Parts: sequence; structure tokens; C-alpha cells
Amino acid sequence: MAMQGVQKSIGGDNLFLRKATGLVRSWSVFDAFIYAFFSINLVTLGFYIFSQMWFLDGGLIPTMVISGILIFFECVVYASLIAVMPRAGGDYVWQSRIFGGLIGFVLAVTGWWFINWLWTPLYADMLRHIFFVPLLGVLGQTASAQWFAWDNNAWMLVAVITAAFAGAIIAFGMRAYSQVQKWCFWIGNAGLLIVCVFLLLGNNDAFRAGLNAQAVKFGAASGDVYAATLEAGTAAGAVSPLWGGSVFAIFLAMPYIVFFNLWPNWGATLYGEVKGADDFKRNLYGMALALGVTTLLGVIFFMLVDKTITWDFLSKANAAYWNYRWGSTDVAPPLPFWPYPPLLAMFLVDSPILQFPVLLAMSMWFFGWAATIFLSATRVIFAAAFDRLLPEKMAEVDPRTRTPLWALAAMIIPGLVVSFLYIYDWFGFRSLTLASTMVIAVMYFGTTLAAILLPYIKKDLYQASPIAKYNIAGIPLISVAGVIFAAFLAFLLFEWFVDPNGDAGLYGISYRNINSVYFMVGFYGLAVAMYFVAKVYRKNQGVDIDNVYKEIPVE
Repeated sequence: MAMQGVQKSIGGDNLFLRKATGLVRSWSVFDAFIYAFFSINLVTLGFYIFSQMWFLDGGLIPTMVISGILIFFECVVYASLIAVMPRAGGDYVWQSRIFGGLIGFVLAVTGWWFINWLWTPLYADMLRHIFFVPLLGVLGQTASAQWFAWDNNAWMLVAVITAAFAGAIIAFGMRAYSQVQKWCFWIGNAGLLIVCVFLLLGNNDAFRAGLNAQAVKFGAASGDVYAATLEAGTAAGAVSPLWGGSVFAIFLAMPYIVFFNLWPNWGATLYGEVKGADDFKRNLYGMALALGVTTLLGVIFFMLVDKTITWDFLSKANAAYWNYRWGSTDVAPPLPFWPYPPLLAMFLVDSPILQFPVLLAMSMWFFGWAATIFLSATRVIFAAAFDRLLPEKMAEVDPRTRTPLWALAAMIIPGLVVSFLYIYDWFGFRSLTLASTMVIAVMYFGTTLAAILLPYIKKDLYQASPIAKYNIAGIPLISVAGVIFAAFLAFLLFEWFVDPNGDAGLYGISYRNINSVYFMVGFYGLAVAMYFVAKVYRKNQGVDIDNVYKEIPVE
């Protein structure tokens, strides 16, 4: 493989440049672990989606643990594929080389490019509730905290801030981002440890007193906010337990909880830029450890919440908040902000000098995670452009930072447009939240089928790979893990799209939601059209796209 030197300003002697692509292997396996850890982010994605599960009968902790066990097989599948073909583009490369260009392009471009635009307003929603509202509130800036908590213009402003921050971090390059996420990893976990200590040493009486005294700084009426919240949550129908629930109820909660924990493989598209990516065990340890540690943290944290805040209160606070925000009632919740658990925990003390730095440290969970909104997707766009299915401009990398800036722009600009449509609820966009997960899961299903068939369709490639020695009863491990994970994905997709759980369903994105159907069909149709237009265009240039997919991309 042809090499050339890399200037010290972007990493010096520890890096090498892939002359064909312009990308740089600047990440260690530990960097990839942190990225996976942040991708299944307990504090952002986790707290956000848990708060919306108040109407489900499956216990949070068993749902988190059992879904984590099933998602472990996803880690096996992706660690295997990375070891066989550690290329920028991940799912797109694997599917297109095993199934051909049409399937690979349509599933990957839709699942990694188009649908990720919808994550921009969701990331922004989390940022305003874990950064702006808590920090302004503890400083006594009630009007500002309320503006960020409820005003759509504030939400749109935060969407712009989110896109600008994520775009800037990515534009500086992989090495720079790895340093940012490391600092955020350590500071964010230190903040979480302090919050856990407060919960461990506190008690419910102290929490209740602190909540009633300090919630007024966030716009709550004076009085017994704690009791009023319990009453409002009961009226909203909060039933979700922390433990227990039938096996059936637990499995019905999984299509919701995977919005949070289905992503330990989120960095799979980046492994063309990770040193040692052809080591199956190291890849697996990184993803599986991120999944396992996050699950364990979740169990510990919510046991502490139950001890001091009580799960009953938190669940009912969530029900009162979302019942109002979803428009199911016109009665505002007694707690006039999203019930962010670390903020509630910090009501155990009445000192902004203590509250502010801890909540600021907790916000590092967002800032270390923010770039995941665009970063992984840019490598799929890059890989498709490198195959000449997209304009070559999107495969160009900045000579200093080795970042595909045009691919980044293809994420940021549409992401802000979709944010506007979502935040101001044009065309019913707010009903599409979980569609952001379903379309990606369809892509994962395609990749998982490719993994199952890899040893049989690409025999020479498989036999020459480091995973060929891993078998179970004579069957390739990648195929066994693939069958288990494919079955789980099939269950999720059935529940999301058919949703046979009563007339209204549970998840809101089934065939009954016509906006969701139009949205997803439109994106798939756009991808199909782009593929055939590109194929005809390249053929007129004398390039046969079919031949591109007969070769493994250069590294």
C-alpha cells in the first residue's frame, strides 16, 4: 500500500496517510471505545428516552439488561465485519460488496445520511434540557430558563448551536475530536460520580424539601410541588415500573429503549481511520465494553434514584411533563421543565456554587457526544462518493485536517432544514421521532444479513480474514451471531411498523401514521432515484458502476 508522510501539525509520526483516499488512521482502539460509549449515551439518549416510557408496563432495569444482552450479538457482527473489511463507510461498503450496489447504496444512504438529519432537532432538544435550562435555573434566571425550556425559537437557536458545534469539532479532524471526547469522557464521568454520591448520601425527605424550595427558580408555583407532581403523573397514567413486568411487557418496552442502546456500533463507519482495526477481539472488546459499562451505570444510577428521589416520583414527573408536551392535556405540569435526573439530584443542596459546576460537568456528556450526529454519516457519504455514486466533491478531504468537508456540509445544511420543519411541526414532523431509529434498524438488518452470508458468498475473503477461526459447532461465529441479532431486529421492525398492540399502538410510527410512511418511503425512493441517475451518468462517462462493486475498496 502506498504511503506518504503526514505533517506533524495533524499528528506527526504516529499517523499514516491512505494515499488513495486522503484519510488518516489517527484513532486508537481506546478512542473508538469512547466513541461507542458516548454513542449509547446514558445521560443524553438514555435519560431522554427513559422519560418517555412512563406508559409502558415493562420494568426499566430488566428491559435495559435483556436488550443489552441481545445487542451484544450486534457487537459480534460488527466487530467481525470490521476485522474483515476495515474501511471508511462501514455498512455501505459491506452491503455493496456482498449484495451489490443498489441494496448497499439505498440502505446505507437512507440509514446513515438522510435519516440522520432528523436527529439534529433531537440532539438540540437534549442540549437545551441538560445544559441551558439547568444552568440558567440554578443561577435564578427564571425567565431565560423557561424560554429555553418551552419556546420553539429557543429550540431552533439551540439546533443551530448544536450543528455549529458538531460541525466545527468534525472539521478540525479526527485527532482533534478524539482529544475533545477524552476530556469530556473524564469530566462527564466525574460529574456523574458526584451526582451518584449525592443520591447515595441523600434521602427522600431532603429531596422533597429541596425540590419544593428550589423549583420556583425554574418557574414552578410555590407550595408542595412534589405532591402536585405525583398527582399530575397519576392522572397522566404513569405505570412504568423500575423492576418487574411480564416477559411480554419487557419485550414490548424494547422497541422504545433501543432508541438509546442500539448504537455501540455507531463508529463502524470510522474504522478505516482506527489503528489496529483488523483485530477482531479488540473491536469486540471496545463495543461490548461500552455496552456493558453503560448498562451497569444505568442500573446503578436508577437504583440510587429510587432510593432518594424514588422511581415513582421520577416516572410520574416524566408522565406529567410529556403528557402536556405531547398535547394530551392543556394543564401544564407542576414541574415546568423536563425532569432531568442530575438536576433533581442537585436539589439536595441549596448552593449554586455546588450545583453549577456539577451540572456543567454533566453537560460534557453532550459535548463529547455531539459530533456523533454527523461524523459517522460523513464517512458513508465519502465512501459512496469515492465509488462515484455521489459527486466526487464529496470525497475530497481537506489537506490539513483530512476531513471530507463537502460530506460534512451535506449533513449540516439539510439537518438544519429538517430541524426547522420538526421544531415548528410542519407536515407533522414531530410524529416521526422513532422513525429515526426504525430506518437505521432496517439498514442494520441489511448489514446483518450480509454478515450471515459473508462466509458463503465471499469465501476467499472470509477464509483469509482473522475471524475465520471462530466457529460454533462448525458454523462461523459471524453467521451465528448474525442470526440472533437479525431475529431481534425483525422483532423490533415488526413492532414498529405493524404495532399490533391495541388500536392506537404503542410506538406511533406504524403504517397507521401516514406521515411516517410517506417520510420513509420518500427517502427510500430518493435513494433509488439517485442510484440509477448516477449509474446512467457514469455509464455515459465510460464508467461501469457494477465493476466498482466487484472490488474491495482500497485502504
